[in-house]
Amino acid sequence: MLNGKQIVLIISGGIAAYKSLDLIRRLKERGARVIPVMTAGAQEFITPLAVGALSAEKVFTSLFDREAEHDVGHIRLARDHDLVLIAPATANLMAKTAHGIADDLATAVLLATDKPVLVAPAMNPKMWHNAATTRNITILQERGIRFVGPARGEMAEKGEAGVGRMSDPLEIVAAASAVLRDEEIRQNRLPLAGKHVLITSGPTHEPIDPVRYIANRSSGKQGHALAVAAYEAGARVTLVSGPVDLADPDNIDTIRVESAADMLSAVKSCLPADIAIMAAAVADWRVAAEGAQKIKKDGSGKPPALGLVENPDILATVGHHESLRPKLLIGFAAETQNLIDNARSKLERKNADWIIANDVSPETGIMGGDANTVRLVSRDGVEDWPEMNKAEVARQIVARAAAALDE
Repeated sequence: MLNGKQIVLIISGGIAAYKSLDLIRRLKERGARVIPVMTAGAQEFITPLAVGALSAEKVFTSLFDREAEHDVGHIRLARDHDLVLIAPATANLMAKTAHGIADDLATAVLLATDKPVLVAPAMNPKMWHNAATTRNITILQERGIRFVGPARGEMAEKGEAGVGRMSDPLEIVAAASAVLRDEEIRQNRLPLAGKHVLITSGPTHEPIDPVRYIANRSSGKQGHALAVAAYEAGARVTLVSGPVDLADPDNIDTIRVESAADMLSAVKSCLPADIAIMAAAVADWRVAAEGAQKIKKDGSGKPPALGLVENPDILATVGHHESLRPKLLIGFAAETQNLIDNARSKLERKNADWIIANDVSPETGIMGGDANTVRLVSRDGVEDWPEMNKAEVARQIVARAAAALDE
């Protein structure tokens, strides 16, 4: 949601101002342009030189800057961008904003803006809990201003702890993404607004005993990328994830599971959905009788007999559900041979609408890698897609899915 967005970052005076340097970096990593405004107090803690170097933008510091204000620059700052973010926000700046005081550049921008405003407070716990601050927060929230934090923890002052620490920069980034997404939904710009998308991701682990399990090499990168792409398209997203070394995506309801049976139960509990994308690499088999204790070698040189039974087929279960089958059901086929024949067979047997087929032979590097080469198989034919990174594959699939829902 941040790629290509322009964010006015107001930095006010507090020890937490040093965190704004990392915040700028995190926002820019995600493709945002950050235009900094610093209060006089902020400049006592960090320098405009450091802020300007990280943002690669002019740093605005004064309402009376002749160069910046020759065409009423504070109005342009208030109107020509997508979001106004205050981090850190002091009690003083919040009080001025609540009561319409505009005696410097930051407060003038806040009084003049018609864009969404996000506030990341930072102050001593007693200041945060003071009745005046509480009242000012209520006033700001009633105007539609959003808050992230503050967090609980140690303060800069010796022996002080409680609620008042500025949120971690990554939490602020997630909150900014949510605010901008809500604004896009409000303006009816997102194709999946109001839709529920259910996605499975990653492998499953089928226990052999308390120590060992059957699994596969799925990393979950493609499934998690699909969840992010669906969220950015405006959907309410539920991600059912097997065991992966990936963080849960921001702002997405993520259900962690281990086995295929667990995943099927979670998927059923999440229906109905408008779109379901079954991207998980579910283990086909599990051990018929899981060992209660670690299975030990017996000295005979022979492996233990492990009886296998077939796992439930999640895609087929959803595809053949009489009442809760999603309008659009998409499965994945990870194959090492006969790619299209296997994908077509899967499409029919499991009553899916599309199968995203890819060759995961070891030499492709797809399973566990960052790129993917897929073929979209439907009853209308087969489409060959060029190699793309998994985030772009996800965006293309979600865009096609959104268009299909409108047909």
